[in-house]
Amino acid sequence: MPSQPKPLHLPPQHLEQRLLKVSILVTALMAASGIGFGLYCRSQSIVFDGLFNAIDSSMAFLSLLVARLLAKGVGRRFQSGYWHIEPLVLTLNGSVLLMLCIYAFANAISALMHGGHELVFDSAIAYSAFTALVCALMHRYTLQGNRQVNSELIALDVESWWMSFSITASLLVAFLVGYALQGSPYAYLTPYIDPGILAVLAIALLPGPAKAVIKALGQVLKITPNALDDHVIGLMSRMSQRYGFEAFTHSIVQIGRGLFVEIHIQIPECMDAWTVSQLDDVRREIADGIGREGPDRWITIGFTRDSHWL
Repeated sequence: MPSQPKPLHLPPQHLEQRLLKVSILVTALMAASGIGFGLYCRSQSIVFDGLFNAIDSSMAFLSLLVARLLAKGVGRRFQSGYWHIEPLVLTLNGSVLLMLCIYAFANAISALMHGGHELVFDSAIAYSAFTALVCALMHRYTLQGNRQVNSELIALDVESWWMSFSITASLLVAFLVGYALQGSPYAYLTPYIDPGILAVLAIALLPGPAKAVIKALGQVLKITPNALDDHVIGLMSRMSQRYGFEAFTHSIVQIGRGLFVEIHIQIPECMDAWTVSQLDDVRREIADGIGREGPDRWITIGFTRDSHWL
């Protein structure tokens, strides 16, 4: 396994794709080794770890495709960009991991009820120690890279590496305990260690993908985040007091990394004589107050004297 690579000083979109490529390669190697070692050691928990990585690798590949689409910007058929694809991928990723955790828990309970199974502890310990080290290095690598790109896709990848590290570190501790119990008066407990740790891990990991699904599903359904809504309302209330706006309406949608804000303002009679340049200054002030300037922000600000257009 190669040593931890260092993120290059690349444009954010290129760096995002590089991070995903490295993550896909390492995850695929870990998935294959995990499933193979799990079958050799007769460990359900290691097979679960390998399947977790296999699914994660597939989802990371989808994330890479989405990142490339987002780098293209708008197109003739997708004139608002490809931001809506990002939460769809995040929803799919979280849902698959959620189902995997539920399935693993059911299998673990079944194994416990049937007396568990024996395990090759020395090989399992070696695998868990090596895999935990790789996961720790990859978590640090993706975390440092995402400080530059601030990507939801990479953020999910960072969380996945942390989850993988938690899994393998927990497996390592459990296998060390099982190895120590061999030949002792408590040796009868060793068949229950593998399914027992699998059940604990499956339950412990459930909140991660569940939280990701809820957040991404909210974006798919175009649910306005309360914090963003309160921020825009507070900003426009202050602007109304300053310029005497008679009324305003707003619409905010957060889709992936894309922020879409639409504001319509009913101006007072005293502003009828204002020039377009003066109104543009007001637009600029509102846009600065909203923040998050960049290619992922879309703001529409319209002025009218007729409340019918609000």
